[in-house]
Amino acid sequence: MFSENSAAEGAVLIKSIILYSSSPLEFHIICDQSAQEYLEKRISLLTHPQHHILVRFYRIPHQNMVARIDREGAINTDHAAGVPGLMKLFIHEILPTTVRRAIFVDTDAFFISDPTQLWAHFHALRPETAISMPSHPDQSEPQWHNANRICSCIMLLDLDRLRALRLMDSSHYHLPGEVPALAPSAFTAMFGPPIEAGDGHMRYDGVKLGDQGYWWAIVSHRPDIFQHLSYDWEISSCLMDMYMKGLGDDDADEAHEQFVQVHTDDTPERGRAVLPKMLHFNCLDGVDRYYDWPGWSDPNDGLAHRWLPAVRYHVGYKWLWLNQPESNATLTMQTLHDVKFADEEYALARARNVATP
Repeated sequence: MFSENSAAEGAVLIKSIILYSSSPLEFHIICDQSAQEYLEKRISLLTHPQHHILVRFYRIPHQNMVARIDREGAINTDHAAGVPGLMKLFIHEILPTTVRRAIFVDTDAFFISDPTQLWAHFHALRPETAISMPSHPDQSEPQWHNANRICSCIMLLDLDRLRALRLMDSSHYHLPGEVPALAPSAFTAMFGPPIEAGDGHMRYDGVKLGDQGYWWAIVSHRPDIFQHLSYDWEISSCLMDMYMKGLGDDDADEAHEQFVQVHTDDTPERGRAVLPKMLHFNCLDGVDRYYDWPGWSDPNDGLAHRWLPAVRYHVGYKWLWLNQPESNATLTMQTLHDVKFADEEYALARARNVATP
């Protein structure tokens, strides 16, 4: 989260996780000062959580993010998320090795069910799987290299596995005898070799959708490390029209839900009813915060008709109401400043070993 606006959206997400979770929680938030201050003001209202909660802020100066991208050598982005958006490719490098798995969720989403159910999906992954996210093999957009066939808006990441694979390249890994990173061969296979971008920089050409374009190259090149994640956790307002799911008709059975849903033919979800567990309000253009979208006030808008009550409830639910006065659980907030990427730590450790007699 690298602005107050992204933190405002992210606060709703965090609030929903705490509201529904049946388990202790850890939040690892990569952010800037404005986002941290916005979140701290709200999280500090929770003095008696139902379960133990750890909130850890990772502060990375912008120039350090740019430097890591430069060390990779050729990735770039024209997406609105900018350089911070590319940090999704480096989560395994930013978080300490004590954090072995993580769930990433875009800030413009919130849960409507227990996130512990989502964490349980890790137990169903194959041993070799490193990444699980929703996949849409029915989608096609050649100018994006078909990167709309996945959604990096929600990802289950086996960080141990990504570290072992050495996912992203770095100039620190180019000494003789070094194990090559996974990503360069994947990126070259999809985008071709890097081209001259001026000022001595190289870049992969034609990459769209920011980090998602790169994730698509990775999982296309290495399908053995990828598994599909159920659409239940990606009810998206962008390309998928929320699968035409919405509130109302509380007596609807599975056959009815399956009949009215869209965008599931020729996908892994064909033949089953999508059961919403997380809502994602992306592609609501023209506003900095999805809940300020003018369409919510349009009585004829289908998205507003189906989901406005859920948005109002989760945005308006007060942080103070999350308190459980009888609980002995604790909430701890920590801040790590000037966080180093794993490739920097690797280079420092190598230099110490060389210097040791």
